[in-house]
Amino acid sequence: MKAFDAIIIGAGQAGPSLAGRFNDAGKTVAIIERKHVGGTCVNTGCKPTKTLVASAYAAHLARRGADYGVVLGSPVKIDMPAVMRRSHQVALDSRHGNESWLGGMPNCTLIRGHARFESRNTVRVGDELLTAPRIFLNVGGRAAIPDFLGIGDVPYMTNSDIVLLDRVPEHLVIVGGSYIGLEFAQMYRRFGAEVTVVEKGPRLIGREDEEVSDAIRGILEAEGINIRTGAECIRFRKDGDRVAVGVNCTEGAPEVIGSDILLAVGRRPNTDDLGLDKAGVETDARGYIKVDDHLATNVEGIWAMGDCNGRGAFTHTAYNDFEIIAANLFDGESRKVSDRLVGYGLYIDPPLGRVGMSETEARKAGKKVLVGRRPMTQVGRAVEKGETQGFMKIVADAETRQILGAAILGTGGDESIHGVLDMMNAGATFDALRWAVPIHPTVSELWPTVILSMQPT
Repeated sequence: MKAFDAIIIGAGQAGPSLAGRFNDAGKTVAIIERKHVGGTCVNTGCKPTKTLVASAYAAHLARRGADYGVVLGSPVKIDMPAVMRRSHQVALDSRHGNESWLGGMPNCTLIRGHARFESRNTVRVGDELLTAPRIFLNVGGRAAIPDFLGIGDVPYMTNSDIVLLDRVPEHLVIVGGSYIGLEFAQMYRRFGAEVTVVEKGPRLIGREDEEVSDAIRGILEAEGINIRTGAECIRFRKDGDRVAVGVNCTEGAPEVIGSDILLAVGRRPNTDDLGLDKAGVETDARGYIKVDDHLATNVEGIWAMGDCNGRGAFTHTAYNDFEIIAANLFDGESRKVSDRLVGYGLYIDPPLGRVGMSETEARKAGKKVLVGRRPMTQVGRAVEKGETQGFMKIVADAETRQILGAAILGTGGDESIHGVLDMMNAGATFDALRWAVPIHPTVSELWPTVILSMQPT
């Protein structure tokens, strides 16, 4: 049996960084990975998908060349194998960078294989037993596969599969109208596929305010993407060499016939084959590991970070889990998950940048709110770029004047939202943002104007 000061299971966003802190402290650490170092973000998430989004944007912009006085000599063509090679190389470079980093840590041992608990402080990887007084779980998640009628009878892809696809589907049917599904919908439409999005709920991305959801639907439909919401009877059957997807039992065409299917209906944690019962680690009904505000499980000496703990579903929240644990273990701090202010993006074009509460969430929390809005048609930078879809919105507490949340659906929204996020982290009121003197021309310069437009609603 090999003994270490710490064992980390999973080499996603949190694991390698935590290994680095143990290494720098002169502690021995084993980090175990059964597939690819870097986790979802590097291998099947952020890195490859945003690279594909960039290629799709380039194609879209090329088709719009005449709008900018740029005349192309021939129609735009997509070399999908080349697009995919570029995406794969970006992911591969990042993965190799992580592997080299871990390999350069003198006190860190990278072990390849499937880890399972034998007891509270003992883990088996193949024929090898490892033990440590501290064990950290960073095992991530994977695409959920609901028990749809007929799903076992047809071929389908998840995000992990489609990022390796080197062809453009004739008709891609995407089941799931939320963040992952919508990014692939616009991307493949711009690559030249016919695309249909099938969503069980009454509207796209149901967690967003209705006006955001409606605007995103309009943006996608304007590019020729078919959207079927309220699809209560999702089911599958083979139709020759194609797949029929049942979308509605009451109105509209009852089926959509597609060449390829992408399932994008949520995620599930990779916790079902770790032997958590042998360690006594508790999970909830969906398989997420239960953790406290410091990310400790119910078992002393075991922590859970990243997607597997159900406390965040983003690369940046996983990394922040590492920061919380490291600060508490090595720096004498007492940081908590509940102190975290979460922002996120939807990487369609134009992107959606979000932070804090939506207007709907603020009202449900009983807040008296002030709301400011500005359409992107009135944002100089958007007009100059010829990208005027969307709007900016900020929500504040009418009594305390604290900023509660904001959304930018528009060009640069995923970057500009950080100005508000930083203000919220600093605990500043919207008055501090009102009198800022921003750079011109930028999208961010409009925040003072949006704030001056705030009204009770």
